Amino acid sequence: MKKQILLAAVALFSANSFAEVTRHALPNNNPFPISRAVEVTPDTTLIFHAGMTPGPVNAEAEKGSREYYGDTEAQALSVFKRLEGSFKELGVGFGDVIKMQVFMVGDPEMGGKMDFTGFMKSYSKYFGTKEQPNKPSRSAFQIAGLAGGPNMLIEIEVVLAKPE
Repeated sequence: MKKQILLAAVALFSANSFAEVTRHALPNNNPFPISRAVEVTPDTTLIFHAGMTPGPVNAEAEKGSREYYGDTEAQALSVFKRLEGSFKELGVGFGDVIKMQVFMVGDPEMGGKMDFTGFMKSYSKYFGTKEQPNKPSRSAFQIAGLAGGPNMLIEIEVVLAKPE
C-alpha cells in the first residue's frame, strides 16, 4: 500500500513539473503568424539563444558582396537553417521558440528600407504552419547595420522554452 501511495505521489509531482506554455492569439482572429503574448510556468527551462546571422548563399562570390549573402529572404532562410542545427544540439525545435527579435538592415535595392516581406517568406516556412503551428511573440526592427559587415541584412535572436 505504501508503495502505491508513493508511486501515485511521484506521478502527481511529475505531472505538475512539466513546463506549460500558453500562447495567446492576436485579437479578432488575426491570422498573422505571431502570438500576442506567451506564458510559461515557473518550472520551465528557458534558453536565451544568441543572435544568429546568415552564412553565405554563394561562397564562391566575393566575401561580403550581395551575391555572397543574397537578399533578405535568402539570408533569413540561412539563419533559420543555422538555428535549426543549433536547436538540435540543444534538444529543442522551432515549436519551442516563445520570443523572437529580428534585426534587419535596410536593403539598398529597396531604397534603404528593410525587406519585411522577404523575411516573412522565410519565417512562414517555420512558424504557424500545419506541421509546426506554434507561434512566438515577435518584434522586428530596422537597424543601421550589423557587425557582420556590408550586405548582411538580418540577425535573429530567440528565447525557447525547453520541455522537461
